[in-house]
Amino acid sequence: MHKPAPARRRRGRPTGGASDARADILAAATAEFGELGYDGATIRSIADRAGADPALVHHYFGTKSDLFAAVVDVPVNPARALHAAIGTDLDTAGERIVRFVLELWDERAFRQRGVALLRGVIGSRRTSSLVMGFLSRELINRIGERVGGPDGHKRAALVASQIVGMIVLRYVVELEPIASAPVDELVTRVGPNVQRYLTGPLSDPTPGEGTDRRQGE
Repeated sequence: MHKPAPARRRRGRPTGGASDARADILAAATAEFGELGYDGATIRSIADRAGADPALVHHYFGTKSDLFAAVVDVPVNPARALHAAIGTDLDTAGERIVRFVLELWDERAFRQRGVALLRGVIGSRRTSSLVMGFLSRELINRIGERVGGPDGHKRAALVASQIVGMIVLRYVVELEPIASAPVDELVTRVGPNVQRYLTGPLSDPTPGEGTDRRQGE
């Protein structure tokens, strides 16, 4: 992602071919995301840096989240795919989300790039800020809106914590037995917890309940 920032060009249709225009937009997006973060960069500012019309950016890359996925070089836009995995029935989405994540990361091409990106997040404040901006805007905020209610954002953040933790343990740290567990087993074990975060009770344990239980043992 750390490419030299391209010089801002005069706005208008690029004079080169389609491949040149696409490359110019991608380079401009890399620079804009790097300088302004995910929230600060816009399709218009990226188009302006590339010397292109915003419609051309949409033509080649779709939405800003699609463009970001192209910049970080992952073969699937995780935000778009996860929304599809949630589906129309939120009450049964927990296991679908876990299965989608595991099957996506089990694909070699995605896993290699995803692991490299996560290691970059851990080791670089700049990369961490950029990726967290994307996750907050495109995943947590949107899932929170879908869940709704006063605690929708909290529920979405809890889902993200569960999923990211599972990804790190299985694919980055490769901690056993999580690393080699069958997908079906993890779906069965982790899915209900994700479902509880989505639609179940989030109330705290009754005060003193844990202490009383320990004293009675």
